[in-house]
Amino acid sequence: MIKGPPLQIDFEKLWKEGMLDWHGKMPERMVDDELEEAFWAQSMKKKIDKETDDYAKEIYEKVKEHIPQHSSCIEIGPGWGNYTFPLSEDVKRLTLVDGSECVLAYLKQYFDSDASVQFVHSKWEEAQIEQHDVVIGVNCFYRMYEMNAALKKMNRLAKKRAIIGLTTGPIQPHYVILDERFGYDIKYPRRDYMMIVNMLYQLGIYADCELLKLERIYRYETLEQLYEAQSKKILSPEFDMAHVKASLKHFIVMEDGQYVYRHPFYAAIISWDPVKSI
Repeated sequence: MIKGPPLQIDFEKLWKEGMLDWHGKMPERMVDDELEEAFWAQSMKKKIDKETDDYAKEIYEKVKEHIPQHSSCIEIGPGWGNYTFPLSEDVKRLTLVDGSECVLAYLKQYFDSDASVQFVHSKWEEAQIEQHDVVIGVNCFYRMYEMNAALKKMNRLAKKRAIIGLTTGPIQPHYVILDERFGYDIKYPRRDYMMIVNMLYQLGIYADCELLKLERIYRYETLEQLYEAQSKKILSPEFDMAHVKASLKHFIVMEDGQYVYRHPFYAAIISWDPVKSI
């Protein structure tokens, strides 16, 4: 629990600490651009034509409420296009900024050469780009270390609105059972949307924040696959698989011959009108 008045807490420092692994070290992918590029290269190979995540549709509908008509828009870290494809239909001009060549190459194939979509190969922190009406970033901040600077840049480059989307907890409920009933150490989330809201507050930005309730669905062909996948957040070096099975028992259903595990989670939609004084 964070204690003390908000102005006395360094939320950017907490964000940076949350980037460290559970041994107090910075994960290689956070700082190694080649490893990050390799991750995205593998991800793009698995994608079917314009395949996006189901939950992204609901998030976009909330994001869209904050986008003025006929806007130009910057999207930070588009990934495989969860928000890129609908944005390209709803804004007059779209600029995509991403540090991965694989990401941009994947997206380019879906837009005509004369389309009003521009591609900027750069990390957000280093991108040289003009102002647009709207700046949007959804789940794209995981490698950004100097978050205050990243947020200031969003504020500076947005003429009308800046929008952040971030999926958040709660963690899958069986992990809480493994913690509270069986005493295992669990990889609980270490960074969250409230850190961003408070960083903005400390920068003098009073952002709106709305939580959107969603559902995540996992499907497996076998119970063994399910048990293996749903034990990866156990930190304890040794654990009893019988405890994993017991913790999951009441959450598993059969659908169309598959084992299905559902649990609720949320998306935070943070948005603000640009503040000129920071």
